Amino acid sequence: MVNTRMEHLYGLLDLSFWGYVLTTFILVQITMLSVTVYLHRDQAHRALDLHPALRHFFRFWIWCTSGMLTREWVAIHRKHHAFCETPDDPHSPVIYGIKKVLLEGAELYRAEKDNPATLEKFGRGTPDDWLEKNVYLRVPYGGILLLVLVDLLLFGIPGIIIIAVQMVSMPVFAAGVINGLGHYSGYRNFECDDASTNIVPWGILIGGEELHNNHHAFPTSAKFSVRRWEFDIGWLYIRVLQAIGLARVNKVAPRPALQANPGKQVDLENLRAIIVNRMHVLRDYTRQVTLPVLKKERAIAAGNAAFRKAKNLLIRQPRLLDDKAKQRLCELLSNNVALETVHEFREKLRELWSGANVSNEKLLAQLKEWCAEAEASGIKVLEEFAGRLRSYATA
Repeated sequence: MVNTRMEHLYGLLDLSFWGYVLTTFILVQITMLSVTVYLHRDQAHRALDLHPALRHFFRFWIWCTSGMLTREWVAIHRKHHAFCETPDDPHSPVIYGIKKVLLEGAELYRAEKDNPATLEKFGRGTPDDWLEKNVYLRVPYGGILLLVLVDLLLFGIPGIIIIAVQMVSMPVFAAGVINGLGHYSGYRNFECDDASTNIVPWGILIGGEELHNNHHAFPTSAKFSVRRWEFDIGWLYIRVLQAIGLARVNKVAPRPALQANPGKQVDLENLRAIIVNRMHVLRDYTRQVTLPVLKKERAIAAGNAAFRKAKNLLIRQPRLLDDKAKQRLCELLSNNVALETVHEFREKLRELWSGANVSNEKLLAQLKEWCAEAEASGIKVLEEFAGRLRSYATA
């Protein structure tokens, strides 16, 4: 009789200690899978199309584990991309500070989801069916109540801990780690117009979302990993779903293709390839032009304090530098002609893909002018890079 009562305390499954640990880990991973594959890559960016049945499952799971609605999450995330690192960004540590985003990320989310203008402008294309209107929207905490009842029935007293872990996993990992550390600390493959970073070694925990800089460089890519050693477990899930017919990939990040025998002049194909692969082009410019020139000039001016942390000043987008850093950059460039030249050429190159409503013919003329001036600069690595641009082709 006593043993029967004790068994009931541990739920219908009556697992071992490690059984509860493994179950909790799997349940949290399903939540992360729902966020990264469904909310993020499928709904927010349309990088892939999931099977309707899978979309319903993920929507239901998110409702149960957090009470969140698809439209709210998608709208807030799209606004984040539209106004990244500005006062209109819902959760930028550049604006709010890393401590607030890490510890109060969920509060920032709730404040923004109550903004009707955000939902109206950025939430379009998300589910708006009978279930959404009559179940998920009308009973927002019904899913959480259902989760509590099921977990207590299956796992008993240990289910209380499992519930707690499930409930805090999204605020901690998504609202805190990704939105906070993902714009504060880590390495950057691409110098995009925001402070996004790649975080390691969180991959197994947050579904590949740790590759945040890669994502901001290529927002509509279903695959977040770019370098060979990077691991995107979310992409692994997608490939499995694709293999069994439950997902279709719409787009992945481009990779530059280089012609073996390029022409003597840049042409329209080169221009298209450069614009499509602009993040790769900018990274190549940093590696092949900016850093070699910096290394050479630093060796000449050995011991010059102006070169301390000069790398970050030269490769970071000017809009991301604070006033003190901008002043240091200005002083560095005003005292070094070579660095000033390569920095100016980088900014002119960026203008090629940042201009709006400019015809292909005008852009091509600007690119030809850029190459001609680069080849006449007297800086060998810059001349070689101008020649390399003629090799870019669309894959």
